[in-house]
Amino acid sequence: MKYQQRQAVAVVLLVTAALAHLAASGPADSRAGGAPPVPAVAQQNRMHKVVHQLQQRLHEVPQDKSSWAQLGSSYVELARVTADPAYYAKAEGALKNAGDTGLAAIGMGTLANARHDFHAARDWALKAIAALPASAEAHGVLADALTQLGDDAGAQDAVQKMLDLKPNTASFARASFHFELHGDVAGARDAMQRALKASTTPEEIAFCRYRLGELAFDHGRLDEAAEHYEQGLAARGDDMTLTQGMAKVAAARGDVPVALDAYRRLVARAPLPQYLQEYAELLEANGHAGEAARQYDVLSEQQRLMESQGASDDLAAALVAADRGDGVQALRRAESEWSRRQSVFVADAMAWALHVNGRDAEALSYSDRAVALGWQNATFSYHRGMILAALGRVAEAQEALVQALRLNANFSPLQALKAGRKLAELRGGR
Repeated sequence: MKYQQRQAVAVVLLVTAALAHLAASGPADSRAGGAPPVPAVAQQNRMHKVVHQLQQRLHEVPQDKSSWAQLGSSYVELARVTADPAYYAKAEGALKNAGDTGLAAIGMGTLANARHDFHAARDWALKAIAALPASAEAHGVLADALTQLGDDAGAQDAVQKMLDLKPNTASFARASFHFELHGDVAGARDAMQRALKASTTPEEIAFCRYRLGELAFDHGRLDEAAEHYEQGLAARGDDMTLTQGMAKVAAARGDVPVALDAYRRLVARAPLPQYLQEYAELLEANGHAGEAARQYDVLSEQQRLMESQGASDDLAAALVAADRGDGVQALRRAESEWSRRQSVFVADAMAWALHVNGRDAEALSYSDRAVALGWQNATFSYHRGMILAALGRVAEAQEALVQALRLNANFSPLQALKAGRKLAELRGGR
């Protein structure tokens, strides 16, 4: 699921940029030392205040297309911070009122990316670039869409154009993800450090610290990850992604009660599918099967709610279904996503769904596509190892499973246990 969150945080940076002008025109903070860390509730209140200001402005000047575009972007951000996809429809309505402008096209592209409608996002981005060729934000929307569509060369060109136009936090962050996808962890870390150096707001600092923490966590460096998450929380207290990061660190360190409590509070505040899945897996891995089942039910309901608002995510649903052994649902969802886009992310989901259905020869061909770019991803390696084991290719299976656990022995509280058990079985440990 981790690669889905990359998309969400990219949307955050674009929305933050879209709102920068409005924030700059607001009342200044008179306290010495600047603003304090912003908790999630305060962030929601701030966003509601921005929406209210824009609504007042549009009541007075209803033809102000720029304010309509800003209002649409504000609704996209509210959907993120509240985990309420109902804001997507409001965002779409506001952006349609913004008319046929470059800013409106950027907003529509950002909304389409948030809804995982990446073809539409690409089309809106191209329209925005035609209207505003010097807009780094428009190229950022395009980079996000093309990455998810599996157009690696196109995404690289869009990221480079963004860097050329505006070498800021948003562009360096996208460069970091591109390096990460190609297995260049040092390059990814360097680009994120550049993004952090370019940060000018608490939101950007928190985002960069989270991504640096993720790079560390994904490669088994727990202390480094925790340091980044903590520094991010110092910039913007009670941030959801950073809270999730600290929960993962606690679980990895064996502080399961602390981790469970953190996840419990997190999903109560923001029932996002990724958080619900991680919470459910942690519960299941620690013997709380009943509570885990309830969280999976909430996850299914949240997925249905998002789909009802045009935010379908067959990729995430396929992976959850496959992890839970529902082969029919997993393959149906994965094939649906594959029919729309052929990225490494969806190739991995196809491989895993086919494996759960016992079609491992086919699964391996998709796994080959999933690892083609060189991403050092523990989940991908785990899936590949289990597929190779099912095909009787024991030495290769052991190599893949060792790689998964060497990269990140805590990539999943449940699947990492299964990886260890399978490796021991292959080694004759039982």
